[in-house]
Amino acid sequence: MVQLFMFDALRQATDEEMSKDKSVFILGEDVGHYGGSYKVTKDLHAKYGDLRVLDTPIAENSFVGMAVGAAITGLRPIVEGMNMSFLLLAFNQISNNAGMLRYTSGGNFKIPIVIRGPGGVGRQLGAEHSQRLEAYFQAIPGLKIIACSTPYNAKGLLKSAIQDENPVILFEHVLLYNLKEDIPEDEYYLPLDKAELVRAGTQVTIVTYSRMRQHVMQAVAQLTDEGYDPEVWDLISLKPIDIQTIGKSLRKTHKLIIVEECMKTGGIAAEIIAQVNDNYFDLLDAPIIRLSSHDIPTPYNGRLEKATVIYPEQIVSSVKTIISN
Repeated sequence: MVQLFMFDALRQATDEEMSKDKSVFILGEDVGHYGGSYKVTKDLHAKYGDLRVLDTPIAENSFVGMAVGAAITGLRPIVEGMNMSFLLLAFNQISNNAGMLRYTSGGNFKIPIVIRGPGGVGRQLGAEHSQRLEAYFQAIPGLKIIACSTPYNAKGLLKSAIQDENPVILFEHVLLYNLKEDIPEDEYYLPLDKAELVRAGTQVTIVTYSRMRQHVMQAVAQLTDEGYDPEVWDLISLKPIDIQTIGKSLRKTHKLIIVEECMKTGGIAAEIIAQVNDNYFDLLDAPIIRLSSHDIPTPYNGRLEKATVIYPEQIVSSVKTIISN
């Protein structure tokens, strides 16, 4: 085992895949000489050169389009968004091109592209740099969407995404890059479509992802001290959602809480609720509780910013409420 920060785990995953496959390359703003805005590509430019670690202008629509074209020719581009909010400028390229070309070409083209970078509510980054775009992209056919939450799953997921033949969007939370964890020294891959069991339990199923996994586990530490027994699942895959795993957990607990940093209206939790109601409604012994961010632009003011997202005390209260029903 070796202890790594999450940004180092992502860098290691990239380096390993680039070292064994010359078709893998990185492009984005400041990914080269500077090493990436969060140092995920640190030192890779010196190792692989300008053509495989390509600094781009501030032109998201252009370089994402270029990456799609490169993928069509057989290369495996990794696009780093300096901030995932900026990728709204490339929405057409991601939706109409990356997401659909394999289908509209009748399978003649594969689009093995990874789009990754930091997002989420940081610390006073302001509304335009605090976007959570997972729900924006969830409705686009042809995309796979994943969210990492630990150094271990960040590395395994990125390696699998690079080898996938379809476009994959990897959401990394801006506040998790300095999270440190022991991960295996040996090479490993993780599935892109399976939820991860974080804690087994019997009383209530808590489904979460990304940064909220950390908040959930802080809440669980308090709850277990008080005698509660929640089960926690990290979604990992936001598209497709591993609804079968959630259903399996509900057969045991019969109660569901969903914790997300995404906006409440049209968010990931809203889609989970719809799928649970379609497939597992009869398993529920209480109404589903959805803990999501407020539907407002994220304030710059620190106290107001904190008030817009979910914190452990709200999770503790919700668990006690649903179990008492």
